[in-house]
Amino acid sequence: MTALAPRLYVDSADVDRVSSLLAAGVVHGVTTNPTILERGGRTAAEIPELYARWAGEGAREIFFQTWGGDTSSLLRNAEGIRALGDRVVVKVPATRDGFAAASALVRDGVTVLVTAVYSVAQALVCASIGAQYIAPYLGRMRDAGIDGDAVIARMQEMCAGSDSNVLAASLRSPDDITGLRLAGVPYFTAAPDVIEQMLFHGVSDSSAAEFDAAMVRLGA
Repeated sequence: MTALAPRLYVDSADVDRVSSLLAAGVVHGVTTNPTILERGGRTAAEIPELYARWAGEGAREIFFQTWGGDTSSLLRNAEGIRALGDRVVVKVPATRDGFAAASALVRDGVTVLVTAVYSVAQALVCASIGAQYIAPYLGRMRDAGIDGDAVIARMQEMCAGSDSNVLAASLRSPDDITGLRLAGVPYFTAAPDVIEQMLFHGVSDSSAAEFDAAMVRLGA
């Protein structure tokens, strides 16, 4: 089976840093959740404004998470998210009620990410209901003593033959991303600092400076 092309997302509600990465063209879109929005000093009322800004800046997918203690609440709150526009992805937590809501949304043609997926069995459920994205949290798995790299690789294997794929989250370094990519994971979301680290190597910068100096000597 042909491997999917890798895709990076920025996981943040810091609008200036998100805008910088979108302008650079190095991320496919933006992922958020209620905790990220709160950390960024945002409110629920600002979600439409954030969507409009990021869509205008070129984000091809923008993720917001629905909320509520039961399936009907999750679906009701998802309505406002899905109405934002055709680039939105609705995030749904991997709970019993969340799976029921995710299944209903998928059947209704909504692009869905099931988030906080911690087991291979949960990933299988995601694939069976046709959720486009599965979001396991690598850093949190490691914090809990779980071999997250191995579990997430198995999750992607579980997606074989389905329309679902892993979008790995809680990635704390570029090595986290490259390691999972080598294991077959296609999609990744990380904080701005991690994405910025992926763009930098000291030797690259020194080489670029040498090239510019040479062009000056050549009379450019």
